[in-house]
Amino acid sequence: MSFHEELEARTKQAEEILQKYLPAKEEAYQKTVMDAMHYSAMAGGKRLRPVLMKECFILFGGTGEIIEPFMAALEMIHNYSLVHDDLPAMDNDEYRRGKLTTWKVYGECMAILAGDGLLNFAFETASNAFRMVDKECGTDPAQQLKTYRAVGRSMQILSKKAGIYGMIGGQNADIEAEEQTTPLTTEQILFIHANKTAALIQSAMTIGATLAGATDEEIAALELCAYNVGIAFQIQDDILDVIGDSKELGKATGSDAQNHKQTYVTLHGLEESGREVERLTEEAVAVLDGFSGEHEFLKELLLHLVHRTK
Repeated sequence: MSFHEELEARTKQAEEILQKYLPAKEEAYQKTVMDAMHYSAMAGGKRLRPVLMKECFILFGGTGEIIEPFMAALEMIHNYSLVHDDLPAMDNDEYRRGKLTTWKVYGECMAILAGDGLLNFAFETASNAFRMVDKECGTDPAQQLKTYRAVGRSMQILSKKAGIYGMIGGQNADIEAEEQTTPLTTEQILFIHANKTAALIQSAMTIGATLAGATDEEIAALELCAYNVGIAFQIQDDILDVIGDSKELGKATGSDAQNHKQTYVTLHGLEESGREVERLTEEAVAVLDGFSGEHEFLKELLLHLVHRTK
């Protein structure tokens, strides 16, 4: 298969796993929030994070289904953050991925609840991995203990990278930056990108490696790789906001300029920003090439992400 065919197949698999773990639709008093959660989570998207997680799991020799609850959980967390980002109190966006945002369909109150629901259900979903240990490890007590510890460590990674020392911390800095009267520094912008964007990519890649039994040194190297990918991904996103096609992107372009938002591009210009994307990507690929496991698709995926046009 070509890279794009393989990517489509892996994206479809990630979407099926997410669908499997979402709460069952039912006629109940909480039906509306469940419907809104499904609408938010299944409204399309690249499914980048669960795909990256699975590929890093495979890179370090991981097998079995224990990775699946974490794949679904991380995608729920990512989508809850988008639901809240789109709210009038935040970015006030009416469209995402070419569709009406959750608050435009269900109202602000229900969108807040849908985001809260996805966040809480994400950890309920990830905890299913503990119940899968016996199935994955059989009766080997040493392997069971090792896997329990890996699942526990993965839960820690998931919560930290999604919380105040990760995505939420980055969102905090981003909101305050918009109200700042003095020019932002490169350090501030990189902090926002590292936490708001790169943290969940780090979560995806390091959880995959952790559940596969990678060493601390390998996980640390992969975390650095994921940092570079996340920063490059976000700088490319800022570039596309300037030069991208709104129809291809599925959202309006030029919003950063209209909102007088300072980005890496406004500080350093398109040419230097493009060079930084290339430098970060080369370093990330060099880290991957230092691992002995099969990673050709993973490398192509990283290159595809940072050279994307949508």
